[in-house]
Amino acid sequence: MKTKKYIILILILVLGISSCEEVIDVDLNTAAPRLVIDAALKWEKGTDGANQIIKLSTTTGYFDQNIPKVSGATIFVTNEDAVIFDFIETVPYSGEYLCTNFIPVVDATYTLTVIQNGINYTATEQLKPVPSIDKIEQKDDGGFSGENIELKLFYTDNGLTNDYYLFRSQLSTYQIPAYSVSRDEFYQGNQIFGIYSNEDIKSGDTVDFTLSGISEGYFNYLQVLLSIAGSAGGSPFQSPPATVRGNIVNNTVIDNYVLGFFSLSETDHVVYTVN
Repeated sequence: MKTKKYIILILILVLGISSCEEVIDVDLNTAAPRLVIDAALKWEKGTDGANQIIKLSTTTGYFDQNIPKVSGATIFVTNEDAVIFDFIETVPYSGEYLCTNFIPVVDATYTLTVIQNGINYTATEQLKPVPSIDKIEQKDDGGFSGENIELKLFYTDNGLTNDYYLFRSQLSTYQIPAYSVSRDEFYQGNQIFGIYSNEDIKSGDTVDFTLSGISEGYFNYLQVLLSIAGSAGGSPFQSPPATVRGNIVNNTVIDNYVLGFFSLSETDHVVYTVN
């Protein structure tokens, strides 16, 4: 009799567990696609900065794996002297528009123009300078546990200007980089450092560091993106779970806003091998 009761109880548990594994389809509302303009121009120290790229895509459904590319647009950037730099989609339907003759000038103002399906989008920004990376120091007892490898990237702020920085670090065994932003409000003219620590980092790994000078507007924009990405456990350059508007304006239909930010940065870059 007891054996029969045990068998019935096991059958009830198995049926209960299997019912919990049923796939539930969530019917999410999908908004109309919006144009996304990825126009972050970067001038790495030691290069002429002539080669630049701007990418166009649209938003898509939450569960969609493929990001739609946008082709056939007219894109150009104009500098203070009215010199026009054309961005051409050299590979059809790629959504990537290339410029091979861009002329970067620190503190110069540039205007982006994108024309897509008869709609005109513009944005204006300054190209912001960045100090050189002074050095990288390794600490083997860092992190909250005191057992992680910690890397410090040092640079010296320009004490004559108010500066804003974007700090990017990419561990060789990770697909997604880490980002942080800072401002020189509390260390004007002093040497400062950015910290990278990861419990998975080990001897022989490499970490790709990029330090960029950014505008105050881009700093504020990235702070919001990083806050959202942090709460969602993602990257700030993935599609955020909330709408974050940048500095690019739709001049044709004001309410039909575009996503993305037009920025210009001088950058310094170094790859460090962990001891």
